[in-house]
Amino acid sequence: MDQILVIDDDIELCELLTDYLGGEGFSVETVNNGKQGAEQALVGDYVLIILDVMLPEMNGFDVLRKIREQCKTPVIMLTARGDDIDRIVGLELGADDYLPKPFNPRELVARIRAIQRRVVADIQQPAAEKLTELAVGDVVLNKTNRVVRRTGKSIDLTSVEFNLLELLLARAGEIISREELVEKVLGRRLSAYDRSIDVHVSALRKKLGHYEGETERIRTVRSVGYLYSLPEGHN
Repeated sequence: MDQILVIDDDIELCELLTDYLGGEGFSVETVNNGKQGAEQALVGDYVLIILDVMLPEMNGFDVLRKIREQCKTPVIMLTARGDDIDRIVGLELGADDYLPKPFNPRELVARIRAIQRRVVADIQQPAAEKLTELAVGDVVLNKTNRVVRRTGKSIDLTSVEFNLLELLLARAGEIISREELVEKVLGRRLSAYDRSIDVHVSALRKKLGHYEGETERIRTVRSVGYLYSLPEGHN
C-alpha cells in the first residue's frame, strides 16, 4: 500500500485525510510539527508528502528545503487561500503542486493521482527516448541523467521544471497552450484561477536567464500560452 506523509498541525484535518486517503488505498502517517515532519520525511518510504506552510518549530518552507536537500519525493503544499506569495515560494523551492485551504479532499486525491501518473510516465519512458538530448541555442537537456546545462554550466531544476523545459525545447518555436502544459507537465486539467504553471515558467526563466543574447528565451503569448524561442539565425 502506498504511504503518504501528512505534515500539518491541524489535528482534525490530519484525521480527515487519514480516513479519506485510507479509503482511496493509501496508508497515511501524520506529524504535527515541522521539525519532526522534516525528520520523518527523510527516513520514511513515502510516495508523496502533504506539507502545510504554517507549522510549529519549523515552517513548511524550511521543511521543504530540508527534504529537497536529500530526496525528490513529490510534495504538495497546503497554503492559505488567496496567499499567492506562499504558493510561489513553495513551487520555487521545489514543491510539485499546491492546494489552498480549505479544499475538497477529492481535489487532493486528483492532484495525488496526477503526480503519480507523471512519476510512472517518467520511469516508463522508452529507453530510446531517454538516450536523446534536446539542444536549443545555449541550453542542452539530457534525458538520460536529467541534467540541464546552459553554456556548459549545470542548472539545478526541480522535477516539474525539468519536464516543463523538456516539452518547451522539444517544440521550440511553437506556441504551447497553458492547458496543454498543465495536462502534460502537471498531469491534470487546468482549472479556473490556477496559476501554478505560470509560477513554474517564471522559476524556469530565472534559472535559465530571461534572454539568450537579444532573444527572449521563453515568450508569453497573451491569453494562449508560452513559446520557447529559437535563437537568431536558426533555420
